Amino acid sequence: MTIKERCERVLRELKACSPATDTELQFASPFQLLVAVVLSAQCTDARVNIVTIPLFAKYPTPQLMAQATESEIFEYIHSISYPNSKSKYLVGLSRQIVERFGGEVPDNIEDLTSLPGVGRKTANVIQALVFGKAALAVDTHVFRVSHRLGLVKPSATTPLAVERTLVKHIPQDQVSKAHFWLLYYGRYTCTSRSPYCNKCKLTDICLYYRENHR
Repeated sequence: MTIKERCERVLRELKACSPATDTELQFASPFQLLVAVVLSAQCTDARVNIVTIPLFAKYPTPQLMAQATESEIFEYIHSISYPNSKSKYLVGLSRQIVERFGGEVPDNIEDLTSLPGVGRKTANVIQALVFGKAALAVDTHVFRVSHRLGLVKPSATTPLAVERTLVKHIPQDQVSKAHFWLLYYGRYTCTSRSPYCNKCKLTDICLYYRENHR
C-alpha cells in the first residue's frame, strides 16, 4: 500500500469516526485565536479556555494587550504551562501586531512566525482557521498518528518533514481538515500511552498495532 493509498484510507475512516474540523479553543477574533494557540503549547485546550475567559475580558484586542506588562499578563495565565515565557510572548506579539501590522493578525507564514512565541504549527493553525488556507499544523498527536499508521516514512523525524509528506499526499481541499481528524484521533483514540486499539478500525494497516500485538 502506497502512502497516498494509506492517506485515503485513513482520512476516510477518521472523517467517519471523528468528523470535527474546528478547534476546541474558544475565541472571538483572529487575535484571540492566536493568543489561545500560543497558550495551548504543552497545555490542554480545556485549561486554556478557563484562563482566556478573564484574560480576553481584560485584554480583548492587541492594542489593549500591547499596553500590559508581562507581570500583569502572568497573573491571568499563571496556571498555564510555562507562564513566564508565554507572558513575554503575548506582550511581544501584541506589540508587534500593532506596530508592524496595523493591529491585524498577518495572513502568511513568514510574518506569523516572525512574531514572538509563534512557530510553524501555530502559524498553520491561523492560516487554516482564519484565512482558509490549505495548511496543516503538525502537533504531537498528528506526528504520532501519522507514524503509527504509516502515513509518513520513519525517516520523517521532524514536524516539518511530516507536514510536507502529508500535504503532498492529501487532496488540497482536505489538508486543513486532516489536521483535526488526525489531532482528535490522537487525542481521544490513538493516545500516546495505552491507545484504544480495540476501538480502532485501522488496525489492519497500523504499524504500531502490528508491532505490539503479535
